[in-house]
Amino acid sequence: MKNIFFITFAISSFSLADSMMHHSHEDTHNSQQHNTEIFVDGNNFGVDQKRFSNFVKNLSGAKVAVISVQGMVCDFCARGIEKTFKKDENVISVDVDLNKGKVLIAYKQESEISYDDIKEKITANGQNATKMEVLDL
Repeated sequence: MKNIFFITFAISSFSLADSMMHHSHEDTHNSQQHNTEIFVDGNNFGVDQKRFSNFVKNLSGAKVAVISVQGMVCDFCARGIEKTFKKDENVISVDVDLNKGKVLIAYKQESEISYDDIKEKITANGQNATKMEVLDL
């Protein structure tokens, strides 16, 4: 009788552990979910000119940082970057182009733009900033 109880308990424990691992995998967003996604290297592509034109259309007198990013593979990545930079009071607008691996950030003209700060924020989001250019509008 003790053996039957032990076997039943062991099987229940393994089933519970397996279902918990399966459940946590579905609810957790991590790089393992990206294995089947297309990896875009932001250094290999230019900025989408039409998208860039729309982004800067009403931004006269601003500075725009164009950042090349590796590791952005889904909308969740893009929204995380947007959310991070929109918290900065000097940021006017943010646009993330997953297809090109580019992030456009419009700053107030008087702002100091630090590549190290931008790189740190993008790294904290799980991607890598590899290059930045700043344009004065």
